[in-house]
Amino acid sequence: MFVKAISYWSFPGGLEGTAPIEKVFKDAKKLGYEAVELCIGEAGALHVNTSECECREIVAMAKDIGIRLESVATGLYWSYSLTSSKKSVRQKAEGYTKKMLQIAKWLGTDGLLVVPGAVDVFFDPAAEVVPYDEVYKRALSAIKKLSKTAEKLKVAICVENVWNKFMYSPLEFKGFIDAVNSRYVRAYFDVGNVVNFGYPEQWIKILGRRIKKVHLKDFKATLLGPELKKFKIDTLCGFATGFVDLMAGDVNWKAVVKALKGIQYSGPLTAEMVPPPPGVLKRTSKAMNKILKM
Repeated sequence: MFVKAISYWSFPGGLEGTAPIEKVFKDAKKLGYEAVELCIGEAGALHVNTSECECREIVAMAKDIGIRLESVATGLYWSYSLTSSKKSVRQKAEGYTKKMLQIAKWLGTDGLLVVPGAVDVFFDPAAEVVPYDEVYKRALSAIKKLSKTAEKLKVAICVENVWNKFMYSPLEFKGFIDAVNSRYVRAYFDVGNVVNFGYPEQWIKILGRRIKKVHLKDFKATLLGPELKKFKIDTLCGFATGFVDLMAGDVNWKAVVKALKGIQYSGPLTAEMVPPPPGVLKRTSKAMNKILKM
């Protein structure tokens, strides 16, 4: 059975790390979600220096409210890339990863979202551009090294497919995970992130049992006819503003659910609605109910 989950980032103040965790849990429960994916920042409600004691308090809080903790995410890799040309930045990223794996363990989860590297940062024109082959080499080296910590803690490094101009093929993604060769390095598959250049159901079939966690997003890659009048040129297909409510985009949800069932996936399906527009949490819960019945 799938677990109906929602990202902490989907709540008001979530991206900034200011949303109170207890309120997030209570609101999630009220809206019909079974689990919440907490997110780690450098500061905020959950951060890289959060203590074991504080994590225990969060776990107890979740248990009392009736919310499960299935995974942990972070946006820190956009600032501290494992494949940066600067050694100091790479070392910072590795250090943070070890800390976050430990926090994920303290929270009782079995997976940490990890962005393995980036050729560029699509939302930051000032960010450096790193040669693709260097990114692959550094990412593979870093993840292999960090897999030792993951194995020790029994918390999986869940490599996510993101808009980083890296591993834009399910075959390369599969090959990367196999090259690391660790049962604690798996895939965090984001459905919406591949719509602009592929078919999610194909990725799922190819990645197979390597998938540990799943993010649900929808993306509208094509805008035709009257729809075009509603948008300015910088919001057309190919841009981050193409992300829309679940079931309002181009994802073939029946095919996605069929593919997930085909690989016998039974973990969390975590909706990640970023940034969260008004009313999205309720709409997302209703849409997920329909998706889960497919």
